[in-house]
Amino acid sequence: VQLQASGGGSVQAGGSLRLSCAASGRTDSTYVMGWFRQAPGKEREFVASIRRSGGYESYADSVLGRFIVSRDNAKNTVYLQLNRLKPEDTGSYYCATKLIGTDRYGFWGQGTLVTVSS
Repeated sequence: VQLQASGGGSVQAGGSLRLSCAASGRTDSTYVMGWFRQAPGKEREFVASIRRSGGYESYADSVLGRFIVSRDNAKNTVYLQLNRLKPEDTGSYYCATKLIGTDRYGFWGQGTLVTVSS
């Protein structure tokens, strides 16, 4: 499975962005798609996830109510809508997937940078 993240950019606090993660290859083997982020000098952290079948969205407390994860299986694409952005949301955002029968994110895309200015 190959993952390609896009949609990052620079916005002011309070603004919005939509990130996309396009999957290719054996996409029918994917089970959960997740978004993670890593701020400069910090460890990578979980942001949100969604099952391929839809539903069962999960969010980090820090983004709950501001970010929305969704997917379009026809396009093999997962989205992360980032609303009411804060400077602390700045970082590289990565998408990743768990395959059916596994319990870890084994495939990762490259990061897309989100910069939020105050």
